[in-house]
Amino acid sequence: MTRWFSAAVFAALSFFSGASVAVAQDVTLTSRDSKVELSGTLLGFDGEFYRLQTEYGELTVDGSGVICDGPGCPNLQNFVAELDISGAETMGAVLMPALLEAFAQKNGYDLSREGAEGASDFAFLLRRADDQKLAARFYFSATNTDEGFADLLADEADIVMSLREIRPDERSRAREAGLGDLTGRNRSRVLALDAIVPIVAAANPVRSISPLQLARIFAGQITNWRDIGGPDAPIALHLPSDSSGLGQAITDQVLEPAGLSVFDADAVRHDSFGVLAQAVAADTLAMGLTSYADRGDTQSLALTGACGFSLAASRRTIKTEDYSLTAPMFLYFPARRLPRIAREFLAFTRGPAAQIIIRRAGFVDQSPEELAVEQQGNRFANAISAAGQEITLEELQRMTATLTPMARLTTSFRFEAGSIRLDAQSRSNVQQLARALEVGRYDARRLLFVGFSDGDGAAIANREIALRRAEAVRRAVAQAAVAANLDRVVLDVDAFGEAMPMACDDTAWGRQTNRRVEVWVR
Repeated sequence: MTRWFSAAVFAALSFFSGASVAVAQDVTLTSRDSKVELSGTLLGFDGEFYRLQTEYGELTVDGSGVICDGPGCPNLQNFVAELDISGAETMGAVLMPALLEAFAQKNGYDLSREGAEGASDFAFLLRRADDQKLAARFYFSATNTDEGFADLLADEADIVMSLREIRPDERSRAREAGLGDLTGRNRSRVLALDAIVPIVAAANPVRSISPLQLARIFAGQITNWRDIGGPDAPIALHLPSDSSGLGQAITDQVLEPAGLSVFDADAVRHDSFGVLAQAVAADTLAMGLTSYADRGDTQSLALTGACGFSLAASRRTIKTEDYSLTAPMFLYFPARRLPRIAREFLAFTRGPAAQIIIRRAGFVDQSPEELAVEQQGNRFANAISAAGQEITLEELQRMTATLTPMARLTTSFRFEAGSIRLDAQSRSNVQQLARALEVGRYDARRLLFVGFSDGDGAAIANREIALRRAEAVRRAVAQAAVAANLDRVVLDVDAFGEAMPMACDDTAWGRQTNRRVEVWVR
C-alpha cells in the first residue's frame, strides 16, 4: 500500500511515469541538510520527482530537496522525458502526431520520427531547437482500444487512446492495480469528437434510416433493401474490427438500445476505416458503419424516426450531441505523475491552436461556438409540431421569449442512462466550460442552463426533473471553476421539459437525445 512520508522534503503522495530508469535499482535519497535519509528501489524519475519503493510503501519525492546516491540515479543534466501512449489507431496514427507537431513548433522543439510510416509502433523525438539536446521521447503503440487498456494495466502505457468509454471490468482492474478511478476527475479527457455514421454508395437511393432499422439490419433481422425503401436486393454489411473502440461503441450505441447484442455473421469486418469506406463506395448494395472522419466517397444516411424528425451527422450536430450516435475520443490517465513536458503537451491539446489542428485532421473540435436561433434549423418549428396536450401555448411562448434573444452554446450535457450522473463526455464538458469561466470568456454575460426531458410521464414532472438536472450542471460547473470570479458572470437555470424534442420519443435513442441540458448565453 502506498503511504505518506512525514519529512517535509518528501512530496505529497502521487504516482508518475516518464522514467529514465530502464531497470529498477536501489538508491538512497538524502535531504540537503543530511538530516533525513531514505533508501529504496527507484521506480522512476520524471525530471522533477523520484518514485521510490520503500519500507513505507511507494513514495514520490521532490528531487529539488534531495541528493540521489546509487547506481540507479538518473543523469539530472541530460534528463530525457519518456511517455508511452497506446490505443486506438485512428488517434495514434493521425491526430496525436499532428497535435505533437504543432506543440513542438509552438514551444521551440525540433520533431523527428523513429519507425516506418504505417507501422503501429513508432516514436517521436523532441529536441531543443537551440542546442539539439534530446528533451523527450514519445512512444506510440497505435493498435486498438483493447490493446491500449491492456498495456495500461500491464504498466506498459502511461496514456490510453480510446474510441469508447472504459469498461467496468477495466475500471475495476485499474483500481486494483493502484491506477486510481479512471472515470474520476482528471483521469480521463475527451480529446475530440467523432460519430458513428451509416454509409452507402453515392448511387444508392436510400438517404435516411431509423436507429431501430439500423440495429435490425446489422443484427441480420432486416436483410433486403426493399424493407427500408430501396431496391429488391440483399444488403451487404461492412463493419470495423470488433477489437476497435469504434466497433465496440457500435455495439453499445446501436445494438444494445434495441435489445440486440450479436451482429450478422455475414458482415465483413475491416481493420481500416479507409478500406471499409472504399468497399462501401464500390458496391451500390452495401451499407457500412464507420467514423464520421473516415466516410471517404460514400453517402451518409440521416437518422430519422416515425415522428418525422430527421438529423444528419455534421460538425455542428456532433459537437452539440444532437446527433444521437456521437463517439467521443478519450484519453485516459492513471493516477501517477507525468513528466513536465508531457503535462505541457496535454495542456496544449485543450487550447485554441489544438482545436484548429483537430478540425484540419477531419475530427470535430470542442471549442464552444455560439449559435443564434436562426442557425438552429427547425428546432422551434419542431417544438410546435410535437407539442402534446400538456404543453400549453403559454409555455411555448415563454420558451420562445426566453431563448430567442440568446445564442445557444455548442456545449451540451447529458446523463448516464437511468442516472443523475453526467456521462463521460459531459464530465469533460464541465471542465471545458469551467476553464472558459476562469479565463473570463463570459465576463459580464449571462449563462442560462436550460433543462429538457423526454416525453415519458407527466409534463409537469418532466419539467421538474429537467430543472433539477440544469441546476446540477450549473453547480458542477461553478464548483469546477475554482479560479473564476463568478461575480462577473450570471449563472441562471430554467427548464422547458419535453417542449423541444430533438428526436422521436418512441425509441431509446430518441429519449436519450431529448434528455439534456443546453447552455444559452447573452
